Amino acid sequence: MTTAPLTFDVQLSDHARSAEERERVLASPGFGQHFTDHMISVRWTARDGWHDARLKPYGPLVLDPATAVFHYAQEFFEGLKAYRQGNGSIVTFRPDANAARFNVTARRMAMPELPEETFVRSLELLVQTDRDWVPTTEGHTLYLRPFMIATQAALGVNHPSDEYLYLVIASPAGSYFTGGVKPVHVWLSQDYTRAAPGGTGFAKCGGNYAGAFVAQREAVENGCDQVVWLDAFEHRYVEEMGGMNIFFVYGDRLVTPPLTGTLLPGITRDSILKLAVDLGLEVTERPITTDEWREACESGAMTEAFACGTAAVITPIGRVSGRDGGWTVADGQPGELTLRLREELVGIQYGTRPDPHDWIHKIL
Repeated sequence: MTTAPLTFDVQLSDHARSAEERERVLASPGFGQHFTDHMISVRWTARDGWHDARLKPYGPLVLDPATAVFHYAQEFFEGLKAYRQGNGSIVTFRPDANAARFNVTARRMAMPELPEETFVRSLELLVQTDRDWVPTTEGHTLYLRPFMIATQAALGVNHPSDEYLYLVIASPAGSYFTGGVKPVHVWLSQDYTRAAPGGTGFAKCGGNYAGAFVAQREAVENGCDQVVWLDAFEHRYVEEMGGMNIFFVYGDRLVTPPLTGTLLPGITRDSILKLAVDLGLEVTERPITTDEWREACESGAMTEAFACGTAAVITPIGRVSGRDGGWTVADGQPGELTLRLREELVGIQYGTRPDPHDWIHKIL
C-alpha cells in the first residue's frame, strides 16, 4: 500500500466556459447552483491505498446500481471557502482544521483517512486551476466541497466498503444575506432528534442532514426560518440551529453548548471562541436549557443569540417559537457583539483585519 505523497495527474477541460458565460454566473451565483470547470478525484482500495489522483473536467460519475453509498450511506463531506482579498490574493481559511475534521469523520464512518497534505493540496490545485471562478464581488466566495463516498459494488451490511472515492468540487457563492445581516426566527424541535450520544452528531455525514429535513419543514410550516435541535433524552437542552452551532450573549459573557459528541465541532465555532478571548470576553461552554433561554431573555440577562457556520458565518437569532409559545431575544435585532464578532471574522478572511492566529492559507 502506497504511503508516498500523491502526485496529481492534470487533465484540463476542453469545454471550459467562456469568460462571458462565467461572468454571467458570477454576477448572481446563488449558493451551490453552479460549478467550476474542474474537479478533483482520488481513489482508495484495500489493496492499493490512495492512488489515481486526478484533476479533471467537472462531470457526472458513473456508478453501479449496487454501489455501497446508495444503500448504506457510507459517505461524508466537508465545506470551506476560497476568498479573493483586496490585494488580489486568493486564500482559504483554516484548511488544516477541515483536513483534521475530515479524518475524525472518516474514522467514525469506518472509512480510510486521507493524508492531510493531500487534502490541502487537492484544494490548492482546484482553486489554482479554476482561479477565474473566485468572485471579486464583496461578500462573494468560492465554496469548496470535499467529500468521500463508498464505491464498492456489493450488497451486504457485515463490513464497510473495500473501495472509496474522494472528490472535491467548487461552486461560486453569493452573499448568504441579501440586504444586510437579518435575524432569523427559530423553531424548537420537540418531536425530532438530530443526534444522540454515541451516534454521528459530531460527523459531517449526509444522514444527519437527510434526517433533519422533516424538522426543518415543520419549522417553515410554523412560520420560522430554521429549526433548533434539543437533546435526545429530555428535549430541554439546546444543541444546534440546523447545521450550525449556537452562542448566547450575557453582556460581556459568551456561552455555547459543550461538545459532547452530539454537536458538530464547527471550525467557525472554534474561531469565534478564540476571537472572543482576544476581545476580552468571558467564554463558557456549558449546557443551556430552553427554560433558561426564555427566562434570560425575559429578564434582560441575555442580550443576544446567534448561530455560526461556514456558509452564513454568523446568523443573529431574533425570535424563538415552539409548542409552548415563543419569545424575542432582546429587541429582535442583530446585537452589537454579534456584529462585532462577524466583522472581525470576515475581516480576517478577506484580509482587512490582522490574522493573529495564522488562520489564512494563501493559495495565489
